[in-house]
Amino acid sequence: MEKPAFLDRDRPDVPDLVVPGGVTPFYLAGQPVRGRLIRLGVLADALLTRHDNPAPVTQLAGKALALVAALASALKFQGSFSLQIKGDGPVSMLVADCTNSGALRFYVRTDSDALENLLATTPNPTDRALLGDGYLALTVDQGAEMERHQGIVDIAGDDLAGMATHYFNTSEQHACQVMLACAMTDAGWRAGGLVLERIAGEGGAQSDAEATSAVDDSTDENLLISPDDASWETATILAATLRDQEVLDDGLSSPHLLNRLFHEQNLHVNQPRALAFGCRCSRARLIDVLERFPEDDLDHMCQDNGTIVMTCEFCNKDFHFPRQSIAVGR
Repeated sequence: MEKPAFLDRDRPDVPDLVVPGGVTPFYLAGQPVRGRLIRLGVLADALLTRHDNPAPVTQLAGKALALVAALASALKFQGSFSLQIKGDGPVSMLVADCTNSGALRFYVRTDSDALENLLATTPNPTDRALLGDGYLALTVDQGAEMERHQGIVDIAGDDLAGMATHYFNTSEQHACQVMLACAMTDAGWRAGGLVLERIAGEGGAQSDAEATSAVDDSTDENLLISPDDASWETATILAATLRDQEVLDDGLSSPHLLNRLFHEQNLHVNQPRALAFGCRCSRARLIDVLERFPEDDLDHMCQDNGTIVMTCEFCNKDFHFPRQSIAVGR
């Protein structure tokens, strides 16, 4: 007997893929510096190639995935952490999110005509040219029973890393340096990044976000020692020497790469965290959406063969539902 759609919570035919060392947290002992190195590895290719986007849009999406992985892994929460950007450019919306367990997904919405016109004159546009003017929002969603936490800022900067830095400077009001990379390599699409944060030293005042965001296992009493800005400046100068090719090179391990940067800064590398292919769609989820529509709307959606087709924007998979199987108001 076929399982009813509203009970079918099986995952669709998408990669069951986990990258064990996708996030590598670290800190510099005796200095007010902590960070995360993000390497999506083969996961980047699996996520990005499910969508037929031009290379500049794919690069932007890959950087967005690395960013949400970096920011979500700095918090202790149950639920999802999302980045949403809405602008008036050819990429009108970009959404990427990461769960507390490291499950990643994304989608972009584009104006095909505007995108074609931009790429015809500017084959390698900046992230800002793709997005235009608008806003960037970061949201922690822990479910219906918990209050959502959200911060919103205007889009500022030429690239996504600069936009994220602008968010921290204006919304969280603490120093942060962000580096993001995404490119097609000989092994396929790769994406990653490095995020450094300056934490409050002894006698310093933590912001509410720092005090309540539940820092990961890089928390250590050695972190809270020196309020000296020179150590933060040194760390950012060293981090700025990191090249995109290094972040995207599967042959370089994360601990080795961090040691290249901070081997003279009393580097401590913590337990890595996994990232995974994270679309959470299912027939049950989508049938629940369909059953909220009036009968007339469902009839209008129905194709000539008697089915309604819904496409998950995250994993780009089509789901087919016989019209007669949809019971409104179940």
